[in-house]
Amino acid sequence: MRPVRDNLHTHYSLPYTTFPLLSYLEEKKKHLERFLPWAHSLSYSLPLPMDIKSTAQEKTRFFAGAWGKVKALSGKLKVKVISIAKSIKKLGKDDPRRLTHSLKVGLALTLVSLLYYARPLYDGFGVAGMWAVLTIVVVFEFTVGGTLSKSLNRGFATFLAGALGIGADYFASLFGNKGEPIVLGILVFLLAAAATFSRFFPRIKARYDYGVLIFILTFSLVAVSGYRVDELVVLAHQRLTTIIMGGATCMLISIFICPVWAGEDLHMTVASNLEKLATYLEGFEGVYFQSCDDDGNAVISKDEKSFVEGYKSILNSKSSEESLANFARWEPGHGRFRLHHPWKQYLKIGALARQCAYQIEAINGSIHSDIQASQEFKSKIEGTCTRMSAECGKALKELATAMKTMTDPSSAISHLEKSKAAMKDLKFALKAASLENADFLAIVPAATVASILVEIVKCVEKISEAVHELSQLAHFNKTLEPSVSPEKPQQLLHRGIIQPVSDADGNDNVVITIHEVSSDSPENEKPDHHQVPKPGQRMEV
Repeated sequence: MRPVRDNLHTHYSLPYTTFPLLSYLEEKKKHLERFLPWAHSLSYSLPLPMDIKSTAQEKTRFFAGAWGKVKALSGKLKVKVISIAKSIKKLGKDDPRRLTHSLKVGLALTLVSLLYYARPLYDGFGVAGMWAVLTIVVVFEFTVGGTLSKSLNRGFATFLAGALGIGADYFASLFGNKGEPIVLGILVFLLAAAATFSRFFPRIKARYDYGVLIFILTFSLVAVSGYRVDELVVLAHQRLTTIIMGGATCMLISIFICPVWAGEDLHMTVASNLEKLATYLEGFEGVYFQSCDDDGNAVISKDEKSFVEGYKSILNSKSSEESLANFARWEPGHGRFRLHHPWKQYLKIGALARQCAYQIEAINGSIHSDIQASQEFKSKIEGTCTRMSAECGKALKELATAMKTMTDPSSAISHLEKSKAAMKDLKFALKAASLENADFLAIVPAATVASILVEIVKCVEKISEAVHELSQLAHFNKTLEPSVSPEKPQQLLHRGIIQPVSDADGNDNVVITIHEVSSDSPENEKPDHHQVPKPGQRMEV
């Protein structure tokens, strides 16, 4: 060890082989500091090879990067697990019946598995007991109607196909060993082709499509396996028995343990769709006439956006409604729904509700159009358009309530009459509006919205007629009318337009055009000695 001195410090350069002496040097340095004041300035260095230094740095970087990746992976895994847990919790909260359905399927599989677990049952059915397990898996649906539909389709299709398969095997055996496979092939071809073609009929496709598939599968298995299997009747009997056991287990559990009725779901779905339309129409005024920014664009708050977009779920509800209606036809009478409940009428109401929803979608397109309507023209039609939409919304809400409670929907008629009166007022307002010097492009958007509202009034009237027809077919409860009618509010006796005109002499006159006379006016009940103007008559003042 040789000292190397510079201006301030003394360095001792140590060879690589003296690495174990580092601790010894530290002790000597502390000992020298007691006697020599400059001993604290001594330093020593241990030279290392360059390849060892680079290798150590690479290992340090590698382990640091690997540890960082492990920490990031654990963080991502934790976030993923939390997200999945939240989605599962939300799914269960949205419809707790889903959890109940899962438990019912598990119970059915456990009961049918006894065919394998119990030795006496296994000796009786053998490997064919697996068909019962497969039946549970493929036919147990969420609703009672769906389970009954698949179970009955599978049972009858298996029975019919098994019987035809045995008959086809016996018929083919009459042609000898050489002709039997040919005849079987022809029979399988003909029946499979005919059954497949029958699936294109809409009625069969809607209600018996699953049964036709099972028929093709079972007939092919029985007919083809009969060529090699001797005890074909025993095999067909075992399969049919286990399938019936599996289907019966599904039907009993689905009906008697927390049943989910497709008919009730369809009933509530159609009623809630009418409520969504009513909510939008009742809030139409705040969306189109009041909420505008400096540029004239519609401004919608977060609270309003929920009901503005609520109707959009109705646009794609056709497939779900048709599926529920199909399953509801298979269900027995339950609760408020009789055996032959008019489920087709719900499809008619749903179609009209979608038509109204498409009209609302067109209104939204006009609201968010780049061409903004004239505020002056909008102010002229604001009152009538607001009354039209509000009364239509109230009528739809009354119809939805009547459907949910299965009571007479006559309370919606008064709102429909008010919406029709507002529609007539809109026509008069458009006639009275001065459009000679108005910008045509600025009028078109507002006029389009007004015309769509007129179509919505007509659509709501059709919905009302369909709901009234449903109430008669389903025998809704009649509401008791009060014996003493409440006092009617005073209404406007005459509705008209006042227009100033000038005669030939240059004198200014006022012409009043009477458009309508209220039928509820008390003047109609009393004799009037004065001349009453008729609708369309003009009186000069």
